[in-house]
Amino acid sequence: MPSDKQVSPMPFVSFRRSILTTRGDNAHSVGSSHDFDSQDSEMESFQKLVFNRFHELSVANDDELLSISWIQRLLDAFACCQEEFRVILCNKKAFISKPPLDKFLSEFFDRSIKALDICNATRDGIEKIRQWKNHLEIVLCALDSNQKMISEGHIRRARKALMDLAIFMLDDKETGSVFSHRNRSFGRLQKNKDHHNRRGSGHSRSLSWSVPNSWSASKQLQSMANNLVAPRGTELAAANGLSVVVFTMSFILMFVFWTLVVAFPCQDRGHQVHFTIPRQFPWSTPLFLLHSRIIDESKKRGRRDSNGLLKEIYQMEKCINRITDLVDSAQSPLTEEQRKDVRDGIQELSLFCEVCKAELDPLDRHLREVFRKIMSCRTEGLDLLGKAAQT
Repeated sequence: MPSDKQVSPMPFVSFRRSILTTRGDNAHSVGSSHDFDSQDSEMESFQKLVFNRFHELSVANDDELLSISWIQRLLDAFACCQEEFRVILCNKKAFISKPPLDKFLSEFFDRSIKALDICNATRDGIEKIRQWKNHLEIVLCALDSNQKMISEGHIRRARKALMDLAIFMLDDKETGSVFSHRNRSFGRLQKNKDHHNRRGSGHSRSLSWSVPNSWSASKQLQSMANNLVAPRGTELAAANGLSVVVFTMSFILMFVFWTLVVAFPCQDRGHQVHFTIPRQFPWSTPLFLLHSRIIDESKKRGRRDSNGLLKEIYQMEKCINRITDLVDSAQSPLTEEQRKDVRDGIQELSLFCEVCKAELDPLDRHLREVFRKIMSCRTEGLDLLGKAAQT
């Protein structure tokens, strides 16, 4: 990642001026100038945070982009922004029940429910990759380069494991995840009698143990993107500028989970979700760059992106194709050239399995933590809205 790139403060100055100009004389009808100076500073700080975190992600080199380690950084950036968002809401309780901010917040919490479902679907995708790795470890064992001789039996065993894997992956594409029938939600089933009475406090259907076969990641994303429009004019003034913060967090939520869906294998995934990145915000530039790079990556992959754009999946597919060609044409005893090709292919495959072994579990835990933070933020936010409405 380039370390000599400097972030210009000019976008934030221009952004702050545009908000002040929009509010104009309405500021004095809501609070003192001191209140607004504090509000402007907090809002500007939040915009800077979002810009900086996603700028770092957008300048990743091609080998890093959409890798498991990069996804971990994406989740870190999202969690950091959401925590700052939560703090702002807690500090501005007096404003959150005022129209139209109350409506913007309610829509954000509705989108949060959909994000929880995508968390579950993404974990199913992680479980799929684990299952693929199990098949590939059979191939590694059969074609172990430390063996004195690779016999016809070894070749047949490797060929069968590759065929089983191909069928397994094909079934996933055509019928949806086999794990969708037993999706392990990050929440726990509530057995208390008052469970349904507490849904309004933040408990959602995403805490169920399954996602229906009809569930669609692409439709879920499109639902999150629909009506996601930047606040204008009187909406900015009426909410003391906080509507910008809510819109920013709503857009980041949608964008991050769009990235998860295009990266991981999950039920009815797809990147052809219609949304427009607004140009008037400081964070627009890094998000636009990220979106363009991800779309370009999907075009490079062609049809192979059907299992997800995760970098490790792409590397795995290349290894599988190479080794499949080798075992299909191999006859025992192998020639020295064939043995070398097998050793090279197995070495690449071994690297993939090692990465999965080392990084999938931490990613799974990270995703669980993001799930809990989204659920906690939603619960706390709905509680604040309810209390503010009663005062």
